[in-house]
Amino acid sequence: MNEEERWNHIVSLDEELLKGGVILSEWCSFIVRESDQAFVHGASLASILTAVSGIETYLRSEYSEKARNSLFELIESSPIADDLRSDLHKLRKYRNKWVHVNYPWDDQKLIDAPEESEKELEVMALFAARALRRTIYENQWV
Repeated sequence: MNEEERWNHIVSLDEELLKGGVILSEWCSFIVRESDQAFVHGASLASILTAVSGIETYLRSEYSEKARNSLFELIESSPIADDLRSDLHKLRKYRNKWVHVNYPWDDQKLIDAPEESEKELEVMALFAARALRRTIYENQWV
């Protein structure tokens, strides 16, 4: 996808998923914009990481009474649809694979075939863009 196609993808997600209105904290809005920018410019890993941050910020602002819930706890305790909960756990686990690298010197695959990781990241960036919007649009008013 080129930059224009990526912007069009974000717009199409908004058109598909946003049927009413939502109110987001300014922190959440800022993070969503950053995630969109990363996605549009092809920075897939940055897009995924900021999308998860936006999801966490949204869940914390809507459903958390404690300041220090883990993302796992936020997902589990939020009154969201089961299929969204499942997708958020999938995204959380994928994010953790990149954020918490257990064996940083086990990097031969990245050296030999970086395009495989880049393709996987691109697919997950698309998944993250949808999951982010499904999350921030899950409690709409019409």
